[in-house]
Amino acid sequence: MRVEMAGGICFHARLPLHPRIIQPHPPRFRNGIRCSKTKETPQILKFVVSGATEILRLFSSFNKNELNEVVPEQKYETAATCLDDVMIILKSDYDNAYFVTGNFTSGIYAEDCIFEDPTIRFSGRDLYSRNLKLLVPFFDHPSISLQGITKVLSGETESVKATWKLRTYLKLPWRPLISVDGTTVYDLDNQFRIVKHVESWSVSPLEAIGQIFTPSSSRSI
Repeated sequence: MRVEMAGGICFHARLPLHPRIIQPHPPRFRNGIRCSKTKETPQILKFVVSGATEILRLFSSFNKNELNEVVPEQKYETAATCLDDVMIILKSDYDNAYFVTGNFTSGIYAEDCIFEDPTIRFSGRDLYSRNLKLLVPFFDHPSISLQGITKVLSGETESVKATWKLRTYLKLPWRPLISVDGTTVYDLDNQFRIVKHVESWSVSPLEAIGQIFTPSSSRSI
């Protein structure tokens, strides 16, 4: 077969005499949701998560006083002067279950810090704080346990890597259980401020979202 490319370049390719037909594998399903072999997040799922976050944010504007009672305002004066300081502060935040309480040391984050997980990406320390406040009222008997925390040196970039386990029920009529093991990498600048906060999960984004729609009666911690 002769194939002509843009710009007048061409090449010849010989086709096999007996091409093999590859049969597609049947799709797998978990919790009623089609699973993929890769953990790449479908674009539509990112839109759904972003839309749900905006709806919660609009709802919170009518319940601002209640949210402030659940999560107190954060203080900004704490700062780190070395990598060990960052690790000590982060460990303290995990001891305070910062992800499920909203109580974290915001002073070690740059104002324009990038926050990313498999379903969403945005920048802004204050926006992250507000997003935590949106989630906290929906948690029922939450816990997040730190499994390990280590230094990561890659070229000129210094980072901290934390592994954790998240378990919580949600205050929905079917009381779903969210159970995720994850890793967060905190990239630092030369002033030892966190400029990037990236989560990865042990389950795919579809599986994680699927947990929200699974009654807890069919699952256990």
